[in-house]
Amino acid sequence: MAKTDHILIVDDDPEILELLTTYLTKYGYRVTGARDGRQMWRELEKNQIDLVVLDVMLPGDDGLTLCR
Repeated sequence: MAKTDHILIVDDDPEILELLTTYLTKYGYRVTGARDGRQMWRELEKNQIDLVVLDVMLPGDDGLTLCR
């Protein structure tokens, strides 16, 4: 069985998070969502993530800070 790539989407806008999750799941990706940096770090600790799609304008630590 082939490995499914796992994408973590970090965005505080629930509509964008749902849209991206639906689209990427349709094309065979495993998708996990996070609403902020704290949730992102928890997901990164729990899961092996292949790609992070990160919103730049997040509440708290912004996306650029989290990326660094």
